[in-house]
Amino acid sequence: MGHALLEMRSITKEFPGVTALSDVSLVVRPGDIHAICGENGAGKSTLMKVLSGVHPYGSYQGTIFYQGVECRFADIRASEHAGIVIIHQELALVPGMSITENLFLGNEPRKWGRIDWRGANHRALELMRLVGLNEDPDTLARDIGVGKQQLVEIAKAFAKDVRLLILDEPTAALNETDSRHLLDLLRGFKQRGITSIMISHKLNEVEAIADAITILRDGRAIETITVADSGADEDRIVRGMVGRDLESRFPEHVPNIGEVFFEVRDWTVRHPVSAERLVCKNSSFTVRRGEIVGFAGLMGAGRTELAMSVFGRSYGVHLGGRIVKDGREIEIRSVADAIRNGLAYVSEDRKAIGLNLLDDVKTSVVAAKLSKITRRGVLDEAAQYHEAEHYRRTLRIKTPSVDEGVTRLSGGNQQKVVLAKWMFTDPDLLILDEPTRGIDVGAKYEIYGIIQRLADEGKGVIVISSELPELIGLCDRIYTVFEGTITGEIDRRDADPELLMKQMTSTKRMRSA
Repeated sequence: MGHALLEMRSITKEFPGVTALSDVSLVVRPGDIHAICGENGAGKSTLMKVLSGVHPYGSYQGTIFYQGVECRFADIRASEHAGIVIIHQELALVPGMSITENLFLGNEPRKWGRIDWRGANHRALELMRLVGLNEDPDTLARDIGVGKQQLVEIAKAFAKDVRLLILDEPTAALNETDSRHLLDLLRGFKQRGITSIMISHKLNEVEAIADAITILRDGRAIETITVADSGADEDRIVRGMVGRDLESRFPEHVPNIGEVFFEVRDWTVRHPVSAERLVCKNSSFTVRRGEIVGFAGLMGAGRTELAMSVFGRSYGVHLGGRIVKDGREIEIRSVADAIRNGLAYVSEDRKAIGLNLLDDVKTSVVAAKLSKITRRGVLDEAAQYHEAEHYRRTLRIKTPSVDEGVTRLSGGNQQKVVLAKWMFTDPDLLILDEPTRGIDVGAKYEIYGIIQRLADEGKGVIVISSELPELIGLCDRIYTVFEGTITGEIDRRDADPELLMKQMTSTKRMRSA
């Protein structure tokens, strides 16, 4: 094995009716940052679950050598005991526990036979500083956003004696500033001798940080690129992932924008817990028919809070402001009111909020408007199946059947199911919060096309994204948000990352649209 820290040989993993991994081998050198790339469903997460004992020894074929010794991990505790720590893409925090309690859950520091909470809080602050999380350690996990919850997960890994750190989409929930901070952390860990394996769909980050890149496609290892020897660029990685060249990351699109039909005026919302904190401050914006409107802002700027509060006051305490649709003021005091008035909201967290993971595809697709296929109080199962099958074909959802459970779908296909669920409600305005988070480049292209088709049908679309190139490439107009205030309105032809970042970090209002 030479100088390999880790070697996985001929790993094959099967689920009922599906071969997730087929004869995959992986070699990781000590101190490297080793990236694993591939489309959703390529087998990346499954391979790491085999390594970490989530899929225990005996449930797969092949062998694993770590530090020159064959390992047969029975569970995740066994791999952690060996110094292998995995941070899953799906957040595993307990919402009703504090940050400190989550950091040390199952690993609580003890003193004289009791949990040392003072020591735990002190250590929690150190770990939080390490990942750039500025919060009170007594804050409940449910009271911080998804991006900050991801930072807690990362800090949690460092509470253990980690020597090989596995990160599954670690920056998916982070904006560009926080993503750069995390990548700098990984570089620092490398200098301290910690080896990292990173699964990521953000190819610019992979290109910037990885020492080696393994590409998976359809459960097989296509190639491993040693960056120092042969170099790597995004086009080469994409070609390996999808088996072909992608001429453009965004479909060609000529917008057909109509008149303003939706307007929010002087919208002010208070934080649900901190009475003195305003998460939306006199926010005003408009959406035209056929228009894709972007919202850019750093984590915690208030983009999601604004969207959720507009969508039926789903977040915070409403203090003031009006909503005007088609020239008439409307009252939206609940999610049901929002749906009746033609609004739809795709959450940034598809697994916790967007989907019920116990449901199948056909149940998920119709869940937001059952009245549409109910006859005299009875669900029309034939109509349910017909609608689900229609969206399966239209959105190209990869599933053997609409009877398949959504938990068995890849992230990109789960996102398409969430889109189908809200498209089924026939909305006039569709709000998409991080619609491509954790999705590969091929699936992103398809979802961009779906968004453009919705706009071509005369609908208004709002896209909230932490990826500035995504907003610039997709949106016709972009609002910037800083500390709950809309600070800029920029037309697509004038938008560039430097200008957007300036407006995302300033309270000075600018308009160029």
